[in-house]
Amino acid sequence: MKTLTHTFHYVLCTYAELSATDRQLIDAAKSATQRSYAPYSHFHVGAAALLADGTVVTGTNQENAAYPSGLCAERTTLFYAGSTHPNTAVVAIAIAAYTDGAFTPTPIAPCGACRQVMLEVENRHHHPIRTLLYGTEGIYIIEGGTRELLPLTFDASFLE
Repeated sequence: MKTLTHTFHYVLCTYAELSATDRQLIDAAKSATQRSYAPYSHFHVGAAALLADGTVVTGTNQENAAYPSGLCAERTTLFYAGSTHPNTAVVAIAIAAYTDGAFTPTPIAPCGACRQVMLEVENRHHHPIRTLLYGTEGIYIIEGGTRELLPLTFDASFLE
């Protein structure tokens, strides 16, 4: 028997340390939280995706009284990007959460379903997605693509 280890690499930085492009992407995700529909959890999430052609698209979480019928901000954003820009790779995604009258101090990470969709988008366009997770006390930047967040992946190769 062997014990294997997966090392997770990310950068921790402040908003001021970000490039202008990254600040604009974070700002778009933060702004999107205000359009979220979260009457049950009051946990408003916004996401902004930067496409290879420079376009930025946003999305928000959308809740439903029948909880499984809602959708996360990351997936609404990526599905919108895929629907309106089907031939353009997503190069980065920023995610922010707002609750109890303020943005979360610690960055939130995408749920498992969102990570799976992020992986599919990467595979579709053969391009890793740089992920920026916003928190008021720091921002995490994952440069290595979704496999950093989802090391044991399930993809089309299992269906062959």
